[in-house]
Amino acid sequence: MEIKKYLLLALGAMLLLFSCKKDTTITTTNLPVVEAYLVAGHVLSVKLYQQKSLTDTAKYGVAITGQQLTVSDGSNSVQLTEGTKGTYTYSDTTFLTTGKTYALTFKYLANTVTAKTTMPAKPQGFATQYISVSVAGASTPNIKPDTINRFTWTNPDSINHVLVFKNPDGIAFPLNNRGNSTITDFQINTERKSVYYVTPNIFPFYGHYKVILLRVNQEYIDLLKSNTSRSTSQNLVNTPTNVVNGFGIFTAMQADTLSFNVL
Repeated sequence: MEIKKYLLLALGAMLLLFSCKKDTTITTTNLPVVEAYLVAGHVLSVKLYQQKSLTDTAKYGVAITGQQLTVSDGSNSVQLTEGTKGTYTYSDTTFLTTGKTYALTFKYLANTVTAKTTMPAKPQGFATQYISVSVAGASTPNIKPDTINRFTWTNPDSINHVLVFKNPDGIAFPLNNRGNSTITDFQINTERKSVYYVTPNIFPFYGHYKVILLRVNQEYIDLLKSNTSRSTSQNLVNTPTNVVNGFGIFTAMQADTLSFNVL
């Protein structure tokens, strides 16, 4: 599963704003931006960027190179290797496992940057009521849309889960007025529940959807629930982060995936 690719698509706008800082006459601390999604059984990867101005049209700030990043699981510490500029990895896929707490540490300028996250268990019992559903199109504003499918999973402890919907078919066939957008992929906070009912109105386009159930930590939910996607230069300071002496996110998650067709 290309879990990290889906996450980048889903959170790209929010992470971009982590890289931004206000244009003011006051000198601000030049803190690094950290981007890391740890997934059990996958390569550990951490990206580092410099902050940038909101007027900078680049997607991210300049990559931060030449750093020595260490990640500990409480028993063992490993040093990450820089490959692509600003991307640091540890290739042993057995290092990231369920239940362990991972601590990131590195020095940047005069600061020690740290962050912690715990690897949650893999989602259990993920199922869909229907594999394919045929829909007539968008509902009118005065008519409540009908439920077309139900996604369920096991969650007796009310743990955080997020549903990610990815449509690789593109934007050729809009389903409703949301189809005026060019965004084919989206994610939904399930509010710690074990079921999610979908209606035609949440899907911008017809097509084949990969539906990914993520079991996530609170730092991911805090970012998802923030006003980041609506941020301006006046409220960027409210962007949540779990990085000490830095910005961004260092989080862990596990996933299960199934298919769903909107015809």
